[in-house]
Amino acid sequence: MASMKIVEGEADFLSGVLPLVVLHGGPGVTREYVENVSQLAYHDGIPVVLYDQLGNGLSTHLPETMGHTGFWTVQLFIDELHNLLNHLDIHGNYALLGQSWGGMLASAFAAQQPEGLNKLIIANSPASMQLWMEAAAQLRLPETLNKHEAEGTITDEAYQRATQVFYEHFLCRRVPMPEPLKSTFSWIEKDPAVYMTMNGPNEFFIMGSLKTWSIIDELHKISATTLLINGRYDPFFQRIPKVKWVQFAESAHGPHLEETERLMEVVGKFLLQGY
Repeated sequence: MASMKIVEGEADFLSGVLPLVVLHGGPGVTREYVENVSQLAYHDGIPVVLYDQLGNGLSTHLPETMGHTGFWTVQLFIDELHNLLNHLDIHGNYALLGQSWGGMLASAFAAQQPEGLNKLIIANSPASMQLWMEAAAQLRLPETLNKHEAEGTITDEAYQRATQVFYEHFLCRRVPMPEPLKSTFSWIEKDPAVYMTMNGPNEFFIMGSLKTWSIIDELHKISATTLLINGRYDPFFQRIPKVKWVQFAESAHGPHLEETERLMEVVGKFLLQGY
């Protein structure tokens, strides 16, 4: 295995405090927009691990695999996560926080009942892409978006403006958009292979291999104690046996950016004390 690049110092995995591994969204974006979760390390002494998933950011890029749905699978990212846990030697006791696609990945990972998964945090993630698309269809500007999607002109300025309106209301309600989130999206432009193959051109026009993805029938297999987080404007799911649901009424898709202080308080309490 190639040596991993460590960007931010070292974490004390022997402190007795449950380490937290953070899974960013996408798939095919990067960790920048969830980096503020590392505040838990400073506020609560929780070791926090962030990494760029395969395909973008500081991880290995494979642009030649654009459209190769047999390569870009959920299981690929599950295997990558196992490799990371083994590399850090924390596979015996750890927590996961997955945001958006990261929560989809975390739930699929947890449903396999992996060794050592002590606590699970699913933040702003759908349990079914079909349900997500149905919900998103009620929130879009249909006349503009449907027209350009049908005509194949999604690069048109009017379509891009309508997409931005959706994002401002249902992705992140902070205006202007936080720089870490902008930076994360810029990576898709640099290397769109993963995002376009698995998702599609944006957060509501899903054309990729995840279009039919669902974890609903597997949720009962998740044995880890789970914290479910979503915003008032974000779909959510239940059915996990041991779950606590916390809603962030002033957030859309990213409470860690929109209600940071409360999010850190809720997550820190869950990891250190439980519910």
